[in-house]
Amino acid sequence: MTRISMTVDGVEYDDDVEPRLLLVHYLREQLGLVGTVVGCDTSNCGACTVLLGGKSVKSCTVLAVQADESEVTTIEGLSTDGALHPVQKAFHENHALQCGFCTPGMILAAVDLLGQNPNPSEAEIREGIEGNLCRCTGYQNIVKAVSAAAGASSSTGGSQ
Repeated sequence: MTRISMTVDGVEYDDDVEPRLLLVHYLREQLGLVGTVVGCDTSNCGACTVLLGGKSVKSCTVLAVQADESEVTTIEGLSTDGALHPVQKAFHENHALQCGFCTPGMILAAVDLLGQNPNPSEAEIREGIEGNLCRCTGYQNIVKAVSAAAGASSSTGGSQ
């Protein structure tokens, strides 16, 4: 066992973990944060995307011990005081989901994208989310939602 310490969604955790435990399984099984979805187990789908140190990563490719002393944000930690994050709100308002399986990872990838590029073009949005697969929507409303979130953020002066 290896002792790790990390902040997840603003809460500090200290736990003993097996050295080969994946971050996605640590979040789901030890912390109970099941919004981080296990999709393909091969890093192809992006459903397990979280923010690690503010950057989107596929948590099925990161060992929990690699996240030691880091800050992790999951979909559960994205809202503030019960208010949806602008990207979550834009996904809701633009009907950017159907089954919802890819949505947590897609939203977190979009948050990272908008943090790096607050006003992306449609092509930049498509490139920014390309590691996250959606089998239901055809991506049109997802792209529209990310664009709307960018517009909402720039009009309010808020940051991602």
